Amino acid sequence: MEISTTTHNLTGTSSADQETPGLNQVLPPLSLDETIEQILGGFGRSQFIQAILVSVPALFDAQQSFISIFTDAEPNWRCNFNTTCNSNSNICQLPKSAWSWDEPSHKTIISEWGLECASSFITGLPASAFFIGSIVGGLSLATLGDIRLGRKNLLYLSCLIMCFTSLFTAFSINIWMYSTLRLLSGFGRGSITTCTLILLTERVGKQWRGQIGTMTFVMYSFGILSLPAAAYLNRGSSWRILYICTSIPAISYCIITYFFVYESPRWLFMEGRDIEAKAVLRKLASIEGNSLDLELSSIHLGQEISTSNPHKLMDLVKRRWALRRILATMVLGFGIGLAYFGMLFGVRNLGFNLYLGVMFNALLLIPTNLVTLFFISRWKRKGSLFAFCIISGICSIMCVVVGSSREGIQIGLELASFFCTSLALNVLMIFTIELFPTTVRNSASTLVRQAIVLGSVFVPILTSGGKRNGFLSFGTFGLTILLCSFIVIILPETKGKSLFNTMDEQESMNNIIV
Repeated sequence: MEISTTTHNLTGTSSADQETPGLNQVLPPLSLDETIEQILGGFGRSQFIQAILVSVPALFDAQQSFISIFTDAEPNWRCNFNTTCNSNSNICQLPKSAWSWDEPSHKTIISEWGLECASSFITGLPASAFFIGSIVGGLSLATLGDIRLGRKNLLYLSCLIMCFTSLFTAFSINIWMYSTLRLLSGFGRGSITTCTLILLTERVGKQWRGQIGTMTFVMYSFGILSLPAAAYLNRGSSWRILYICTSIPAISYCIITYFFVYESPRWLFMEGRDIEAKAVLRKLASIEGNSLDLELSSIHLGQEISTSNPHKLMDLVKRRWALRRILATMVLGFGIGLAYFGMLFGVRNLGFNLYLGVMFNALLLIPTNLVTLFFISRWKRKGSLFAFCIISGICSIMCVVVGSSREGIQIGLELASFFCTSLALNVLMIFTIELFPTTVRNSASTLVRQAIVLGSVFVPILTSGGKRNGFLSFGTFGLTILLCSFIVIILPETKGKSLFNTMDEQESMNNIIV
């Protein structure tokens, strides 16, 4: 007796069905997402190499985001001999001959440009300008990642703008030129983390989506961790050297690796560029041989999707379910962003050594990201996000209650709060990607990212005021993230769900939840 082999093609018809009389069963055709899932469902060497190449710009992003902690810091000073000066004196009420800086005056912009008696608005202007630029840049460039440039081109364009302006910053001659260049640098970095995260997650199957997306946060934490090391090694040098040392390697990396990184196949299909998309899928595929050829030959949906469903950022506003999701995630982003950046900048108010304080927070990001990496596939997005925000808020407020008299307990509470805030930030970014379809995913994620950055704009002012009143810094951070956390209740759970490609597809598949 001869046994025939049954083979299914993507239209759902098997060879046995065609040859066997009376057997008319036809399987439903696979969707584009299901087809891509079959091709990229595993995790091969090519996907791993691509993940590393794409995630590194997040390291440069972190360096430029927090470099002002060192370059804009107020150095320690000492009284000169044979003067009436003492350690409790107000430096602004002393003659210049009565005191001097502990280190060379070119170490930070404060000592080089004589800003020690300037208002907190002036001294905090460069840092705030950077984050304001991030908001403007993110909003301006958001749709380019969905429409014209794509994920890859926008990522590298943003990184180069940020790094070149950071290099030019080293040649600033006053606070106004410095702040302007920081604004432009922030404009460039507005889309980096979002593009990195999306490009990573759109090129793997849903089984690996959360783990690979976490690589963005791992690289970001290494970026923060590298800063105190670089600043310490250059502690006797000018602040300008720190900008040069962080910008030139980033520029070199972007120019070299641009030619080796692949675009998102999902985005290419949405643009109707099927041939390019299939070529990328072939390079990234976790299957090979005849199975891969069969899957690729059956894909023909890209042009149909792109022509029937153009990219519309306004869909996030016009569709009630989308508007509800984007507003809720932006509120969460604002609260988490205020607490996250507040902890990093506010460590100066705890009386710790600046290098050690930043290093402790940066080191804490490594286990944070490892925890996310190994447990994101098990966590329900809503419950974990809510829990992390609540714990973070309570610990932050307790920092104020304990006070600086119990320094050890206070730094422990700050680290606990920062740990939970970092986990909440990781979950929120992955949650946002899962909430929106491919056609608006970059735009939606960028809006949430800008809400996070919006929270950071207020951080320099709050940390400055926190030197006199602790509640203005850590109390405000904790209360804000506590209140914002409750809005997660209105969002749907997305753990284990497929990524949709169009707004109509997302709406039709989720209309019961909506």
